[in-house]
Amino acid sequence: MKRNNSRIKAMIVLYNYDLLGEKPNYEYLNQIIQEEEEVSLDEDFFNELVDGVINNWDEINRIFSRNLKNWTFERMSIVDRNLIRIAIYEMLYTKTPATIIINEILNLTHEYSELDDGLSSKFNNKILDEIRKSINGK
Repeated sequence: MKRNNSRIKAMIVLYNYDLLGEKPNYEYLNQIIQEEEEVSLDEDFFNELVDGVINNWDEINRIFSRNLKNWTFERMSIVDRNLIRIAIYEMLYTKTPATIIINEILNLTHEYSELDDGLSSKFNNKILDEIRKSINGK
């Protein structure tokens, strides 16, 4: 649950970064961490996700856009594209298996982005699977 909460909080920070283009300062990050004391958070993992995605933004976006067919990530919702950026970072730089990463991101898609039609999850699943294959060379 701690890692899931870390992904949620990272998504919030990355949403703002994507929208404003400004790197978050430590005061803001601490505010996000402290916001809800009852929410258990893996602070190290949260910081790794935020710093990792922002520091590798261009590389992550290249991988992301390379795996979109007849679509651009600018056309996607900000929530979806930042969930996928988190997944790409994790696939590239952590030891978490891609299947677990994809499952976690799809759960967050259901919770934060999904409409009744289920299209966001299907779309994100397809993109994440393509990205997984391209990263793993399969």
